[in-house]
Amino acid sequence: MVKNAPVCKSRSVGEYVDEVVSSLPSDEHIIELAEFLEAFGDSSRIKILLALSNHELCTCDISAITGLSVSAVSHQLRVLRDKKLVKYRREGRNIFYSLDDEHVADILSIASQHIEEEG
Repeated sequence: MVKNAPVCKSRSVGEYVDEVVSSLPSDEHIIELAEFLEAFGDSSRIKILLALSNHELCTCDISAITGLSVSAVSHQLRVLRDKKLVKYRREGRNIFYSLDDEHVADILSIASQHIEEEG
């Protein structure tokens, strides 16, 4: 716990509390958002997403880029597909992965900018 952290001195709530509460999305939406953002909580998945933000790649390519086994890459891609962060297309016997849409690249870019600002 942080020492000397500011706390409310009175039991009354601020004038904007009702406005803020009414502007929040539903609890269901907040849970979905938390589950979506959870996919970004693993460095292996972030590395895969960053690689895919540069080019469409197959599992073997992603394995070579990330240093993960093909099995580990497949597992992480499954998580990313379930969260709708990556999509795939089949070309003969090969499967190529890419980011689901430009929003995923935007999220990565904004997060990277935020990290760089803090430093």
